[in-house]
Amino acid sequence: MSSTSTRILAIRHGETSWNVDTRFQGQIDIDLNPKGQWQAEQLAHSLAEENELSALYSSDLRRAQATAQAVAQRLRLPVQIDAGLRERHGGVFQGRTLTEMDQHDADLARRWRTREVDFRPEGGESLRDFYERSIAAWARVAARHPGQTVAVVAHGGVLDCLYRAATGLTLEAPRTWKIANASVSRVLFHSEGFALMGWGDTQHLESSVSLDESSDVNA
Repeated sequence: MSSTSTRILAIRHGETSWNVDTRFQGQIDIDLNPKGQWQAEQLAHSLAEENELSALYSSDLRRAQATAQAVAQRLRLPVQIDAGLRERHGGVFQGRTLTEMDQHDADLARRWRTREVDFRPEGGESLRDFYERSIAAWARVAARHPGQTVAVVAHGGVLDCLYRAATGLTLEAPRTWKIANASVSRVLFHSEGFALMGWGDTQHLESSVSLDESSDVNA
């Protein structure tokens, strides 16, 4: 890594009940469920080994902040909030599953699913505007920490934008990569933009005692 590059640990928040229901949360402020809280603790434990971590950022939505706070307590770093890291505003689609979107308006749901870049659901953001906002936030955070490593807790859509920026994929391209809850992806930010170093690591969740096996969680 060059002395001016920023190493980003890009993290998706822990699980919520709406993730389980495959219900689009958007900017509705949903809390972590018990499994999500456990995931945040496992994440924090694994990041304690990141000795060079200089800063910790989060979206201002509760599910991201709660995940970041678990890391903050373990690493003794303050959580810096950036509202630009919020999930896409889905307007009338927020709080609905894909089936419910179809029931509301099948044509609008199709435009959403096929990633029509300038389609703006009533009250929400277009994909193009969301991408520009998200990438501006990633670049803003990274530019503050040249030569350092930062952790950023955000949302599935925000991480999807970062993946596309780092790989050169278009907004219209279907997503074929996973963005698991509490996963850690590694991206480099340098003078030419973003570069993908590693994606979607969940080893910290697989190698630990599972939620169901944890007597502390079940108590």
